[in-house]
Amino acid sequence: MEKVTTSTPHDAVFKQFLCHPDTARDFLDIHLPPALRKLCDLDTLALEPASFIKKDLRAWHSDVIWSVNTSAGQGYIYVVIEHQSSPDRLMAFRLMRYTMDVMQRHLDKGHQQLPLVVPMLFYHGVDSPYPHSLCWFDEFTDPAHARQLYTTPFTLVDITVTPDEQIMQHRRVALLELVQKHIRQRDLLVMAEQLASLLAMGYTTHIQRETLFNYMARCGDAVDFSTFFRSLARRAPQHKEELMTIAERLHAAGWNDGKHEGRQEGRQEEALRIARTMLENGIDREAVLKIIGLPSEVLRAHGL
Repeated sequence: MEKVTTSTPHDAVFKQFLCHPDTARDFLDIHLPPALRKLCDLDTLALEPASFIKKDLRAWHSDVIWSVNTSAGQGYIYVVIEHQSSPDRLMAFRLMRYTMDVMQRHLDKGHQQLPLVVPMLFYHGVDSPYPHSLCWFDEFTDPAHARQLYTTPFTLVDITVTPDEQIMQHRRVALLELVQKHIRQRDLLVMAEQLASLLAMGYTTHIQRETLFNYMARCGDAVDFSTFFRSLARRAPQHKEELMTIAERLHAAGWNDGKHEGRQEGRQEEALRIARTMLENGIDREAVLKIIGLPSEVLRAHGL
């Protein structure tokens, strides 16, 4: 656990100086790396308020944040100047946290692109020189893999362009991927053969199947969901009883067609039954709410 930073005379005098625009301008003119200094129009310096940093981070640092336009007059650059009178082994990670928070607050103002955020550390501790790396990759157990991971595009699993034949080979995630790829197509009945083949492989649990079928009924299209599940039951006899039970429940709940016209009370009763099962199986409450499509107040009213 990090030790929370408390206000000290060191912090106070640092902020008194660095919150003054002329002092900050000189500081940045002298200490910014040349390439970054060239980008900054220091005549546009604007001190950001303390509220620019979220409350949960404010207790951990004593920085000063200045915003500045680029020399081209377009875009934003923020300079986060952190003061330290003692070393912190995880300082680089702390600076990364502040950096990401400043980026988010910039977006919250209505901007559509990320700004450059320049973290700087001002240090005057007893230990000299500063004993820790300010490259946050060095704080990982495996810096080489961390650098590779966080300096290249992140992994993308774009199921929309993955061929169905390839998805069918994806073992325990195949059923999920196939359904989510095609959930918006006009009639899910055309998927029945593929779904039956995946069900026959026995990769999914009962709660996974029930959750997925409820999702299909809520978000998918079918001429008649009862007919859809009966058709699926014929193709997957090992799950016939389970699928017929779902079909009967959907019919009783009023899920008679793709437009989901039917008895609201019956639907809610079925959704609550599924929600109870999912919660008992340890599924996250927020995920349950999104899957069943009921407000949190309804679950609480029924003791869930």
